[in-house]
Amino acid sequence: MGSLDTTPTAAFADVAGGGFEPLNADDVRSYLHKSVDFIYDYYKSVESLPVLPGVEPGYLRRLLQSVPPTSSAPFDIALKEVRDAVVPGMTHWASPNFFAFFPSTNSAAAIAGELIASAMNTVGFTWQASPASTEMEVLALDWLAQLLRLPPTFMNRTAAAGRGTGGGGVILGTTSEAMLVTLVSARDAALRRAGSVGVAGITRLAVYAADQTHSTFFKACRLAGFDPANIRSIPTGPETDYALDPARLLEVMQADVDAGLVPTYVCATVGTTSSNAVDPVGAIADVAAVFNAWVHIDAAYAGSACICPEFRHHLDGVERVDSISMSPHKWLMTCLDCTCLWVRDTHRLTDSLETNPEYLKNDASESGTVTDLKDMQVGVGRRFRGLKLWMVMRTYGSAKLQEHIRSDVAMAKMFEDAVRADHRFEVVVPRNFALVCFRIRPQGTDLTEEDADVVNRELMERLNRTGKAYLAHTAIGGKFVLRFAVGSSLQEERHVRSAWELIKKTTTEIFEEETM
Repeated sequence: MGSLDTTPTAAFADVAGGGFEPLNADDVRSYLHKSVDFIYDYYKSVESLPVLPGVEPGYLRRLLQSVPPTSSAPFDIALKEVRDAVVPGMTHWASPNFFAFFPSTNSAAAIAGELIASAMNTVGFTWQASPASTEMEVLALDWLAQLLRLPPTFMNRTAAAGRGTGGGGVILGTTSEAMLVTLVSARDAALRRAGSVGVAGITRLAVYAADQTHSTFFKACRLAGFDPANIRSIPTGPETDYALDPARLLEVMQADVDAGLVPTYVCATVGTTSSNAVDPVGAIADVAAVFNAWVHIDAAYAGSACICPEFRHHLDGVERVDSISMSPHKWLMTCLDCTCLWVRDTHRLTDSLETNPEYLKNDASESGTVTDLKDMQVGVGRRFRGLKLWMVMRTYGSAKLQEHIRSDVAMAKMFEDAVRADHRFEVVVPRNFALVCFRIRPQGTDLTEEDADVVNRELMERLNRTGKAYLAHTAIGGKFVLRFAVGSSLQEERHVRSAWELIKKTTTEIFEEETM
């Protein structure tokens, strides 16, 4: 029996001295140095890699072992497998020949910020859990709000200084999250106004957006519990350049009121995905105010451009909306994921999203002098996203960021001018920001509309198969249209010119084959 007194101590000694040190400082330095060299080589070579990989579904499982290893292996082996198996299967969003979607921009400052934040690995659900990460996020949001010239009522600092009505912001992962949390808040506010017991009245709530609004909005509406029959997708057309018509919005909302429904939420977009249409923010806010409906601005992509004075007018009327979100990971040099959401009244979010379990209670939270950011999002845990955003603004300053935006817009205009100068093509909608929507035109090429759709799809597929450029498509007014989005962080004018030459050459080849 005496051995029972010594066994636990001996066992503890065995466990404590097991030899596994996943954060050994020398290993951290060695692995990261090798990873930095890998990243350096990647950025130096990505221009020469095929933008779209030539792999088939399931390729990776054939290259890497299908069961997890039991024994450890040198880090160099894992890095070699990344280089040999993963890189060839990547679609290279970092490539300067990537023009398919709105860019996923990056920068040295953002990568460094993300690396440091990952190393610290904080879980900043409350201010006390990580004061610096909470306050850095607040500061970065206020900096960006100032660059966008948002009203002071959206800034965290106003409430802290005893001014304003408690506006502020939070950094989320994606626009989908920003839409979801504001939809939930608007839903709850509307139910309270209607005197609903619980969610009994939710079937009477209606929400509104243009048919060009990102599909994630309609998904978020369903997640928030809105009746799909009351989700209004309002048709747009060329007469408004596919932007939401406030007069049409008023008509639809009034018809819903007459039918006994409660207008609850309107989503206005600054820079739609398909065509970069800009909904008129001020006019939409005026219509929504008639019905006391929440107005949210989705400026995920084009919001970044509004740090430039010449584009800021697209946000005119923002002082009359309830919330606005934009994603610096798209066009402001800050790597995924980073979506900034500002609201005029943070209490409208926290009233719906607050959680207060005993194990998270603390003096700072109870004092009311801090905002626990967990109460402005769906989950509780959260990453230190504010650091990379702050690093980008602190390192480059507003002048360099504006220069980056203007350069991309200038390159897009250059491409647009080239398209307009070639009689075989047409620009389908006026260019906004750095997206050009174009196609081979049916008139003048002896093509019917149906033929034009087929030929444009063939053009896109051939371009993408070359590996020298990657374009995507959309449908505008029922037409198959190619999207040419400028903005990849490594893009220069020569890449845009090279892509245009490839487009012209491929188009000529298609027409020559048609006449044979």
